[in-house]
Amino acid sequence: MEERSLRITGTDKTFFNKLTKTLTRMLVPTKVSINGIIISVKRNALLKAYEAYTQDAELEEKYEAAFTAYLESLDKYVMDSIYKKVKNDTATEFEKQALSDYYGVIRLKQTEYVEYKYRKQKYLLELDYEGILTSGKEKTLNKYMGFYISKMDMLYKAILKNYSIKLADSVDVYDSTKEWIYAEVFATLEEYIQKILPIKMNDDKDGVYEDIVKEYDKYERFTIGKLDTRDNIEKNMILLGISRKLFTHSLPLVVAEQCYKKLLKDARCLVQDTKIAAKRERAYSMLITILEAYNIKLLASKIYWDNPQEREEFKNLLKQYKKIEKLKETDFIEYIKQKEILFIKDDMKKIRNGKTDYTKIIKYYKRKLVDYEVMKEIKGFKTASNYTKKKEVA
Repeated sequence: MEERSLRITGTDKTFFNKLTKTLTRMLVPTKVSINGIIISVKRNALLKAYEAYTQDAELEEKYEAAFTAYLESLDKYVMDSIYKKVKNDTATEFEKQALSDYYGVIRLKQTEYVEYKYRKQKYLLELDYEGILTSGKEKTLNKYMGFYISKMDMLYKAILKNYSIKLADSVDVYDSTKEWIYAEVFATLEEYIQKILPIKMNDDKDGVYEDIVKEYDKYERFTIGKLDTRDNIEKNMILLGISRKLFTHSLPLVVAEQCYKKLLKDARCLVQDTKIAAKRERAYSMLITILEAYNIKLLASKIYWDNPQEREEFKNLLKQYKKIEKLKETDFIEYIKQKEILFIKDDMKKIRNGKTDYTKIIKYYKRKLVDYEVMKEIKGFKTASNYTKKKEVA
């Protein structure tokens, strides 16, 4: 009797499980439809509140309340619809990825609450934006676009500001213990430049982004194909250059300086670790470009210096650079050569007494200076270990 009862119970359980799954699959589309209607209502209310707020700042509270209600409807859509569709194996690849991304954001809640707060809002907005794009409803898209760009701008700036706060205690010194933060800064900049900047440039009636177009075109070269270490460093240099025009306050100069120092460290290590001569030359050329960007685009705009001696040294470098710039129109080859020599000498001074072992790149720099006839070499110098090598002197 007991065995029979177990068998019957088991059979009934399987039957009811199957029935429940069938009913759930039938109800999911209805749930999606209901959620879609609710989202549409909340979105329309939000857009009205946003338009009113742009005309009257005193209506901010009403706008924020509408925004909260809208986000809650999107969050419910993820849990009610996408989650159930994934669970029932009826979800599309997009929906599966959307749920995976959602849990990726949720994981931040326990460890990085501030970032979680901004990234969850950003995720939900992106999800709805993709839905509007897919629907092909131009009228809805046109109404939504102004709010979307404005809010996404604010969220990206908030995320970058949060990273800046984490780096701020390092002053202007590159901190190797915070490698993950540097990686997140560059990843967030790239995400913004991929997703938001093109929308803004397409709608740039006043020519606000004209000076960024060239830099953006350079970045686009790195969006095709597999990137090696040199490509990634160069891409990050371009991202950092664009960020100085887009995120001046969210990514202040003191933090940008640390990011440049991170790129310089990576570029120097690449030069001295690369064995193939042609690849090493390309890495060296990139390093000179970063040194120029760091000194001329960043340090030249630095107002406060902790070390007065460093300030005077930089002022001297800038004076020499401006003098070399005059050669650009009359003798371009000499201009390139003198610029290289200037940055080589300056970088050698800075890295000689650092914590990182740059022996190989200093040797490489000296070889360049010998080739440019700035240094001389004395052959036949014998070391204490009794072997002969070249001795290089300034």
